[in-house]
Amino acid sequence: SLAAPSDVMTRDDDPELMAQAIPFGLKMYESVLQSTPENDALLITTCAGYTSYTYGFVQTPADGLQFTNPTAWREGSARALNLYVRAKDYCLRAWEVRYPGITKTMMIDPVKAVAKTKKEDVELLYWTATSWGAAMALGKDRPELIADFPAVRALGERALALDPGWSNGTIHELLITLDSQDEQLGGSEANARKHFEEALRIQKSQLPGPYVELAEGVALSKQNREEYEKLMKQALALDVNVQPSVRLVSLIMQQRAKNGLAHLDELFPK
Repeated sequence: SLAAPSDVMTRDDDPELMAQAIPFGLKMYESVLQSTPENDALLITTCAGYTSYTYGFVQTPADGLQFTNPTAWREGSARALNLYVRAKDYCLRAWEVRYPGITKTMMIDPVKAVAKTKKEDVELLYWTATSWGAAMALGKDRPELIADFPAVRALGERALALDPGWSNGTIHELLITLDSQDEQLGGSEANARKHFEEALRIQKSQLPGPYVELAEGVALSKQNREEYEKLMKQALALDVNVQPSVRLVSLIMQQRAKNGLAHLDELFPK
């Protein structure tokens, strides 16, 4: 029952309430997992819960302090990194339940490891890639995390191959971020923009996520202030009530847009 799909959290319109409520649920999941440690559905739910909570209520507030309170920003980023790693570990446990021994293969030959996965594994593929990738983005000084980037890409690309429209185009949003990386890590600006357009098509240009992802990924790394500002303003102009099932997610993405627009001069120094 705890692992059953529900939008009770993601459709809420009060981020502060959710910031206070979600940690209790996460600890409850962990308590139940002590007695049912091989419940793969609950392991995935816990992984997804920690990943989402961290992005929305730990990393995003911390990022907003980057230029006004650097100490708090670093502390928040460090906490976010630890929570992303915790989330990733729950997803890896779920993989071992479904495919014993797969995580070892994933480190050696990730493409081969995920080739056996099926459409019912897409949720696990996505949340593993998302939690792992988020940890790597914050842990760039940790070689053991950066070295695992091929596994993250393999997970994301396999999820896309199995179900490209899953969860309203969410996989394309993930791949915008992955393809915004340096070419040495397999990134491609052209591919990032293709995933951006596909996400907009699937979502009917109603959600702010793709705009924020492309702004933070491509526009910022290319120091294209004009595009960055345009994308963030487009994200803010959207009505979060058009797709109420993901209202909370949209509010968080719009907060990231506000944070970015408030610090344009620092993000794009002349």
